[in-house]
Amino acid sequence: MSYRGDRGGRGGEFRGGRGGGGFDRGRGGGRGGGPRGDFGGGRGGRGGYDRGGDRGGFRGGRGGGGGRGGPVAVWSPKSGIPEPDLTVTKAEDAILKGAKDSLGLGSLGVVAKYPMRPGFGSRGQAQTLWANYFEMKLAPKLVLYRYAIKIEPNEMPKRKVTQVFRLLLDTLFDTLQLASVKDKLVTDYRSTLLVPVPLEDERILTTIPITFRDEGEDEARPNAQIYNVSVTYTNELKFEDMLKYVFSTASDASYDDQLTLLQPLNIFFNHFCRSNANVATIGPRKVFPFVGADLQQLYLNGGLLALRGYYTSARLATSRMLVNVNVSSAAFYPGGPLPELMKSYWGDYGTANMHGLARFLFRVRVKLTHLKERKNKAGQVVVRAKGICGLANVDDGRSSNKKSPPNPNPPKVKRHGAGPHEVSFWLEDKGPSTDIKPAGAKKKPKGGPQAEGPSQGGRYITVQEYFKQEHGKQVNTALPVVNVGNKTNPNYMPAEYCVVLPGQAYPRQLDPNQTAGMIKFAVRRPIENARSIVEQGYDLTGLSAKNKLLEKYQIKIADGLITVRGRVLPVPKVTYGKNKSIQPADGSWNMRDISFYQAQDMKAWSYVLLVTRQNQRDVEGQMERLGNTMKAMHNSLRASGVTALAPLPGKVVHMSNPDDTAALENTLKGAAGKLRVILIALPMANHPVYPIIKRLGDVKYGIHTICCSPKLFEDRGQPMYMANIALKFNLKLGGTNQIARNASFSLIDQGETMIVGLDVTHPAPGSKGPSIAAMVATIDKNLGQWPATVRVQSETRKEQVDNLGDMFKRHLMLWYSKHKKYPSNIIIYRDGVSEGQYEMALNTELPQLREPCKGLYPANDTKAGLPRMTLLIVAKRHHTRFYPTSLQDADRNGNCRPGTVVDRGITDARAWDFYLQPHSALQGTARPAHYMILCDEVLRAHYAKGKTALPPGYTSVADVLEDMTHGMSYAFGRATKAVRVCPPAKYADMVCDRTRVYMSGRFDTPAGTSVTGGSGERVLQADIEVHERLRNDMFYI
Repeated sequence: MSYRGDRGGRGGEFRGGRGGGGFDRGRGGGRGGGPRGDFGGGRGGRGGYDRGGDRGGFRGGRGGGGGRGGPVAVWSPKSGIPEPDLTVTKAEDAILKGAKDSLGLGSLGVVAKYPMRPGFGSRGQAQTLWANYFEMKLAPKLVLYRYAIKIEPNEMPKRKVTQVFRLLLDTLFDTLQLASVKDKLVTDYRSTLLVPVPLEDERILTTIPITFRDEGEDEARPNAQIYNVSVTYTNELKFEDMLKYVFSTASDASYDDQLTLLQPLNIFFNHFCRSNANVATIGPRKVFPFVGADLQQLYLNGGLLALRGYYTSARLATSRMLVNVNVSSAAFYPGGPLPELMKSYWGDYGTANMHGLARFLFRVRVKLTHLKERKNKAGQVVVRAKGICGLANVDDGRSSNKKSPPNPNPPKVKRHGAGPHEVSFWLEDKGPSTDIKPAGAKKKPKGGPQAEGPSQGGRYITVQEYFKQEHGKQVNTALPVVNVGNKTNPNYMPAEYCVVLPGQAYPRQLDPNQTAGMIKFAVRRPIENARSIVEQGYDLTGLSAKNKLLEKYQIKIADGLITVRGRVLPVPKVTYGKNKSIQPADGSWNMRDISFYQAQDMKAWSYVLLVTRQNQRDVEGQMERLGNTMKAMHNSLRASGVTALAPLPGKVVHMSNPDDTAALENTLKGAAGKLRVILIALPMANHPVYPIIKRLGDVKYGIHTICCSPKLFEDRGQPMYMANIALKFNLKLGGTNQIARNASFSLIDQGETMIVGLDVTHPAPGSKGPSIAAMVATIDKNLGQWPATVRVQSETRKEQVDNLGDMFKRHLMLWYSKHKKYPSNIIIYRDGVSEGQYEMALNTELPQLREPCKGLYPANDTKAGLPRMTLLIVAKRHHTRFYPTSLQDADRNGNCRPGTVVDRGITDARAWDFYLQPHSALQGTARPAHYMILCDEVLRAHYAKGKTALPPGYTSVADVLEDMTHGMSYAFGRATKAVRVCPPAKYADMVCDRTRVYMSGRFDTPAGTSVTGGSGERVLQADIEVHERLRNDMFYI
């Protein structure tokens, strides 16, 4: 079996809209990278991304971004455009017809069962859309037997786990029973084995010793690790019951094991991908070709490579099974000579950044080429591969643990990143093995600890001398030596005898320039993504007949995308000051000659010119220009309705480097309490001082700061830039920029409904930072102000919110302070929860939200069932996409038109969910948000049994909720356009990102930065607690 390298890992997956651009964005470098194969726009006039640093186009393969320029086109295959499946439509209608009292309260308590869909939406202009799904048909009697695989000891990299799995299967195939189903075996190479018959052989159902050997090797090495692998029966997977549920039209049908049976199907597809030596996998559902005709790539800054691949996931829908396939992008290390990778890194980050280079190369797998090629009995080349631990360092070999006693003759390294002439190791007279450890890997001393000092019968020798003496090879002294062992027992190799194996995902956060390059690569028009999915993704992900397992298990997957019914909702009315209304077009509008709906007063404000090495010339001239610009800014504020006095005289603040913050801190300290807002002109976008400013202003001293890039001084586009700044000013001061309304807002207009947004952000890949929970909530019916509360989670990557009741209590009291009563209705938009966590949100978090109400609400309100709560889950990072089928239904970029909603065809009629795309994507393929209703006590109670009539043109509560959510997308105060995700979720997300800004530098360390000793710090609540002066303001804007 040929060597495939380390093709697993979570990798530098791209998440589409994190970090890398704009200014005062409230983004702290993001949540790390994750694949998104397109970029969904909806950023609301916040300035462009900094796209600098693209190193030169596409190499190898078809490559290519897209989504900009050229005529609008839609996906139209030769086979034509099919109508949405009528059988599915009839089944959906039958299920709802059978549901009794669709507007009734039903079961509204906190129970595991979710509310029944009250109806399908009917409002809007009907259209037919492509969905990125293929229909799948399963054999009704399909049965799989699942076995759990446990490996001890279990502390090993994923690559080794995969290889132990392969060795286990080779061993099991020697048994008669498993050999008979060898061509039907399915595994995830991690913990699960799926077979079509129960395994009864006692030689299988036991603990099996596996002696480790690398892929391609005929024999294990001396003293090779022995793993004890147990194979344990888990359960029988019968798909018949699930299929009965799928095709049933009974409204009360239920099936609780959906995820249990969908997971094996996803393992099924991933098993096929892992058998392809030309692709890399990230997690269980993503595959990326890295060689061959399918390769699509773009070189990024800092030596990385963007690859295009695909995501797959099996899904249930009414009356059919589906496979979701989406285009995905991720960052990888390019295969090839290690020195070339080093030079690419140095070209962007400098040759002096050895700490950054060591972190960049950590755990990268390399092939060693200093020895003669070796083949196994089958004639295959045995790849000698090692993982890089780091660069040669002065403390190598000087630590010890139970497995490795102190080294009596540790290496001598002159500096971190030393060359081969500067690294010496102890060479015993008998010489080290020349099989796989060429240098620096002194054999472990036997017995207990030994005294320091040179041993007899050996000498120190440099890596340069060793390679010349033992191998007759010259080495490049300008390149650092890499350690392919570990810190305790280093194993040194000259870089030129290392070749990076292809297909290795980059596991850490991308820097702003890399993010900009990734966005450029990921941005593609809908027609391009649809074509890629059908013409390449279908085969590559194992959905076509090339996957021989499909026929063996009688699984059939159609070769064309499905179509679904969608609707374009009416545009809401957007209202500004003096009750002046605007009619948006294509999801956006402008504020020319318009004032804010509720503009605030601002008596004291000023500005600062920050001078660093980037703008240290002609400071006096810069300050004069800034003063004139601030006069124009003052006029812009007054034109927007803000009653602002002229700014106080500005100040110049000098900073010699990002750590020289004394003058800046003194300026903010002196201004706090005297000024409401201070505007700071920075010499460049993405300046490293930005997080320092936000931390000092928001947390330490309590003064609103607005940071501006050099675009502030540019004549072109300056009025629009200043108008965007004015939006921030008014929101930070407590104003309402605009309101959006349609008939669905009648409940909100009664002034008794609070809207809540809740989100949890987790640290970027490779970061040791904490998880942060954020909550925002309205204070009145205008939905203009959303004060925020943040908390440090007790555990990293914990999604369930800690101290949720205390967070919510603060917002209830804020509402009471303005209305002298508590809200009767509370609608919660919970962001970031996966399908597997729905019950956690419903059964754990929702009761926590109810808890503070018991002590605050009057007894009569509590007895009347107040407050009523509705809980929606908002999913932004799903993989469902819709593409128009006709030019008439497409916007100027070939996307679905703003306001597109889909609630049937790919959904379960018994659940209540919908997909909504309110915005027009600035570029690339638009991403709708997905809304899943877990509990509804508000809307059904309001409209139940004729208590309140539905607005004209609305046929069910589903229409009300879809239209309300759509309307709120036009009320996002930071933009003059509809945003992709409704404001409660959007604002909560922004609060999370702003909080990460406060911790910037302590945990988020992209490739171009070094790691300091602070990475192990613990973040306390005081570190992120916003100053009391700003706590009830929208400081995060």
